[in-house]
Amino acid sequence: MPLTRHTLSLFAAVSVLIGSIVVGAVPAAADPGPPPSSMSSLGDSITRGFNACGWYVDCTSRSFSTGDNASVNAHYLRIRAANPAINGRNYNDSQTGADSADLPGQASSAVSRGVQYVTVLIGANDACTGSESSMTTVGTFRANIDTALNHLRTGLPGARVFVISVPDIQRLWSVGRGSGSARTAWSLFGICQSMLANPTSNAQADVDRRNRVRQRVVDYNTQLAQACAAYGANCKFDNNAVFNYPFALNQLSGWDYFHPNATGQQVLANVTYAAGFGW
Repeated sequence: MPLTRHTLSLFAAVSVLIGSIVVGAVPAAADPGPPPSSMSSLGDSITRGFNACGWYVDCTSRSFSTGDNASVNAHYLRIRAANPAINGRNYNDSQTGADSADLPGQASSAVSRGVQYVTVLIGANDACTGSESSMTTVGTFRANIDTALNHLRTGLPGARVFVISVPDIQRLWSVGRGSGSARTAWSLFGICQSMLANPTSNAQADVDRRNRVRQRVVDYNTQLAQACAAYGANCKFDNNAVFNYPFALNQLSGWDYFHPNATGQQVLANVTYAAGFGW
């Protein structure tokens, strides 16, 4: 068919239409706004930097979120490089040993501080219990998360909230089961027995138990993603970046082989900040 002026015009119109459909299919990333001038971190012993600098102590300076240790290069230091106004306004409201039931109280603390940015990492202690039967149910976990996020949304309507996925605790078993030191620590201190009991066993009952505990973590992360989506545009989920990260044994504390050491906190800072708001 000869290319008349009419057919060329038709081709041009179709090309424009196709182009607009393709562009429209890839929404632009939401503008996170300017870097915050204050922040709070909510969570458990991971966010407290537990065992990252000493024997069974909190090391908040090495927290991946609000820490100020240069070797970790936490969210706080990265934001401070862009907005010096945040200097000294980095509040660690997390608690060693906390689970999702403690999160609403932590959220209230963040509200009382009037912060502009909040990180949330909770759930490891809901799954890492003395036995599989004592894990937090998915429904209770979601109710706790919703209560906490409602506190933040009501009390800090303009704040950005970054919800981080629960790490894959089955990988903890996978990377540590071959280490005599790790097995001894897990047994001696009763660490995460829902997952880490009988670490060298290949019995079907133990394999099934580990898989069920991992599935509970997967379910928690699904609830975190859904709760954050329900929160609205000011909340961002890490899209399972932490859950999917293949951490190694040398990134764990040599005292308990459970908590991130300083290197692990640095990796956590890198992974989470890259998945965050992009200031």
